[in-house]
Amino acid sequence: MNYTIKASSILNEDAVIHIKKSHIDFGTTSMSAEILPNPAEIFLGAFSACMLKNVERFSTMMKFSYTKATVDVNATRLENPPRMDHLEYNLTIYSSDDKLNLDLLKKNIEKFGTIYNTVKLSCTISGTINKI
Repeated sequence: MNYTIKASSILNEDAVIHIKKSHIDFGTTSMSAEILPNPAEIFLGAFSACMLKNVERFSTMMKFSYTKATVDVNATRLENPPRMDHLEYNLTIYSSDDKLNLDLLKKNIEKFGTIYNTVKLSCTISGTINKI
């Protein structure tokens, strides 16, 4: 499986990622630092998207239902060289389904998540999954 995206920027303006029919603006200037996501936040967004996609995927495979899922991600960045050192997540599944096995869901996300496994090669990850 291969993926292709495009991104573009204009001098002294912000940038955009072009993926299929989506356009994701992100900040490259100091003027947008408080408004648009920066590249590190886009990276964390991809990590979160991977987790949420896998909740959807495994809900079918594990035969559980849910109404909503949310994930909060915090990251620690080191300076020299600049890199993410540790990610911590809290995934919340809104479900009243007794078939939802949180331990198995966590194991599956950690084993089969493409972005999760890519990130795991370069920094530590810890997290929890809760059901509400």
